[in-house]
Amino acid sequence: MKSISEKAYAKINISLDVIGKRTDGYHEMLMVMQSVTLCDDISIQLCQNAKSSAECNLHFVPGDERNLAVRAANRFFERAGIENVGAHISIKKNIPVGAGMAGGSTDAAAVIRGLNRLTGAGLSGDELHELAAGIGSDVAFCISGGTQLASGRGEVLSPLPSLPDCSIVICKPEFSISTPELFRKLDSVKLRCHPDTAGICTALERGDLGGIVRRMYNVFEDVPDRRHAAISDIKSVLLDNGALGAVMTGTGSAVFGIFDDDATARKACEKLGHEYEHCFLAKNMRSVDV
Repeated sequence: MKSISEKAYAKINISLDVIGKRTDGYHEMLMVMQSVTLCDDISIQLCQNAKSSAECNLHFVPGDERNLAVRAANRFFERAGIENVGAHISIKKNIPVGAGMAGGSTDAAAVIRGLNRLTGAGLSGDELHELAAGIGSDVAFCISGGTQLASGRGEVLSPLPSLPDCSIVICKPEFSISTPELFRKLDSVKLRCHPDTAGICTALERGDLGGIVRRMYNVFEDVPDRRHAAISDIKSVLLDNGALGAVMTGTGSAVFGIFDDDATARKACEKLGHEYEHCFLAKNMRSVDV
């Protein structure tokens, strides 16, 4: 049967704020999110009278509904009213797992976009975002990507002016950080400060890269964790080697630095690569075609 390929682009958090805890147990978030050119490669094939499944170049990634991409395929078929068809999804992971870069969410979003094209279902962008929001908090952002303000659990999205063109060096230490664990720790501490989200939005409107980078902040870096020493070390290397600013993305453990010069960014990436396996040079990108 027919098949299609999609790119699943990673996200970074220019800022991440936690406003408070909601009555439904989730946290109220306020984030400026940005998609970058680092991506997973997704291939989707329709299968008649078969369950949806996934295979991946990383052996520990599940192939059933524990995988958000498989869940996304099943929810898409339900929403589009397509019966007796499954999807076989091949995933080549380039985005590091457990990095705070929405690797699983962006795979799910790519499956939704791909299936909408492959089946000719013709769901609108709004319908795709609504479907995605029911699968996971970051999936809705990853449908169209670009630069967006995210609130609620992360699923309430408002497009922002694009981040000025820049080079982005991303480095993930060997460990990952558990998102539920970090949220539990967050609930037990008083945050020292919050990012100037409004200031970032104004700087985006002005195309002021320096003003954006000066305001980058992630409240999870305030949560006590012995592993944050490695996060600080990576930030120091980035800043010492020309980054305009550096911050942890999501709940970690990946850290990124923003550069206004490609050659400087490349040298910083090479320097970090001597110590860390997962180092990437990327660019910011505009919205993804839906």
